[in-house]
Amino acid sequence: MQTLLTPKRRRGVEFLDEPGVDSHTIKRSMQDVALSNSLFGGTRAVLAELHEALISAGTTLTLLDVGTGAGDIPECARAAAQRRGVTLQAFAVEACEPLAHAASARGLPTACADARNLPLKDRSVDIVICSQLLHHFEQDEGMLLLREMNRVARRLVVVGDLRRSWMAAGGIWLASWLLRFHPVSRHDGVVSVLRGFTPGELHDLIASATGAAPSVRRRAGFRVSASWRPARTE
Repeated sequence: MQTLLTPKRRRGVEFLDEPGVDSHTIKRSMQDVALSNSLFGGTRAVLAELHEALISAGTTLTLLDVGTGAGDIPECARAAAQRRGVTLQAFAVEACEPLAHAASARGLPTACADARNLPLKDRSVDIVICSQLLHHFEQDEGMLLLREMNRVARRLVVVGDLRRSWMAAGGIWLASWLLRFHPVSRHDGVVSVLRGFTPGELHDLIASATGAAPSVRRRAGFRVSASWRPARTE
């Protein structure tokens, strides 16, 4: 939906999505993303969606983070689960090889694989999450990602992303200077916001891709999150 405060969704070009970016720049920019998640609500949005599942869970759950980047969100999820007496066995998939190695090095088992073709069996993981990943894909590719997450999840699927608005784009541009983000992070942050979703758009995309009826919520920090019980299409 386009309004004075919500621009039309646009693609743009994120530098980190382009081939040939050196590993130092990738890792440096992911540090900025992790800081942004911590300060501006990306991590809290995902943890809020996990809250009920962690309360009602048994003593052990498995969690897959698709497109984990720096691996910061699974680390926070494990800590949140531990406070509730739940052992969260987290692992991840990341298409970027340097990031996959970096996430593994910090203690998160990570496979280098395509999110649109997850190397996992049907219903093999309790909870599947992705954060700030969906907006990187064109609509058809994004639907493949959502179907794959839905396919491998047993109990819950969670998507966190950016809520598109001019205010969010201006805010991340200003914050990126104040926080001394890498120039690539400054550029990609604004492009990411303009690739983001309204709650209605995210709901309709998930429903079209999976047949599920997701709960979609506006979150602080111009974030949007969705969760649903895996829909079975077979």
